Amino acid sequence: RGIDWKAYARSEKIYVKRYEEDRNLTVHILLDLSGSMDFGNKIKKSEFASMIALGFSYIAMKNNEKFVLSTYDDKLEFFKPQKGAHQLASILHYLNNKQAKGISSFERSLSVYKSLINSRALIVIISDFFYDIQDIKNVLHRYKKNKIKLIQVLDVMEKKMDLEGDYNLIDLESDAKMHTFIDAFLRKQYFNKLEMHNALIKDACADVKADFYTVSNDENIFDVFYRILV
Repeated sequence: RGIDWKAYARSEKIYVKRYEEDRNLTVHILLDLSGSMDFGNKIKKSEFASMIALGFSYIAMKNNEKFVLSTYDDKLEFFKPQKGAHQLASILHYLNNKQAKGISSFERSLSVYKSLINSRALIVIISDFFYDIQDIKNVLHRYKKNKIKLIQVLDVMEKKMDLEGDYNLIDLESDAKMHTFIDAFLRKQYFNKLEMHNALIKDACADVKADFYTVSNDENIFDVFYRILV
């Protein structure tokens, strides 16, 4: 699957190239709206993630496929896959009235959701993926018979960590507070841990032939879809 950029250059309209094995898939978009996604300066991770979710919904609608968006925080909210513009409008209305909050129930919610899938599916999971790696492996294993895309959304600060000095940090899911001093050594430790965590996610995805992408909320949304779909 990929955007036909030559056709876009001619007409300034997006056309999506499809291959035979990708057709007739029901598109399931699972969006993390727990507290950690309620982070960001100009645009929150949850808002950027919602834009990605709407993009996948729009593409599915244009391909006359069934699609659905479901969300999870401390509980799973799921809906019925349907085709058409009304489904897209319902998703947009839902997201406009939904706020990211609470503790993530990633593995539990995704385990419950698996029982709702009864046809060939494309599974798109959008989150910051700050989960235990074993939880991610367990979820991937349950969905391995489907096409899977994991899209990690990070805030630009999480990606660059261009901070220094004393800071009071607050966990957006548990409200736990911690005072710390951020310096070059701490930033290096942070980047090493983030790189190692994401490397483990990539390895887990490779085991089930899933795709893993990392994006940040300062990117152009069309550039993001170019990377994901081409």
